[in-house]
Amino acid sequence: MALSDEEQRLLDQMEAALEAEDPKLASALRGSTRQLHHRRLIISGLGFALGVAALIGGMEVHPVLSVIGFVIMLAAAAIGVTAWQQSGVAADGAGGKGNSERDFMGKMEERWRRRQDEGF
Repeated sequence: MALSDEEQRLLDQMEAALEAEDPKLASALRGSTRQLHHRRLIISGLGFALGVAALIGGMEVHPVLSVIGFVIMLAAAAIGVTAWQQSGVAADGAGGKGNSERDFMGKMEERWRRRQDEGF
């Protein structure tokens, strides 16, 4: 579930306060969650490859193995997508968006509210 603008703003303020108060702790916390998400990405990639191998191998051995391979592929893809979204790679790594996109949308919303208040 996505955070509202106010919740995101509060979270950003809390992160900034933690960074100012204890930079080592903030760095350690930030690094550990990113490492966990990256590890999940790697494991899901390996799981997907294993699922493809089982799917292809099942054509030779037994059809049930192909079904199991497909289920493994599906689960690995779901885990990979959620890890990708949670790691911030999707927002930060794809096209350099992330905070700049959020700032842009915030500015556009503020302009819209100002126009509504002014009666345009």
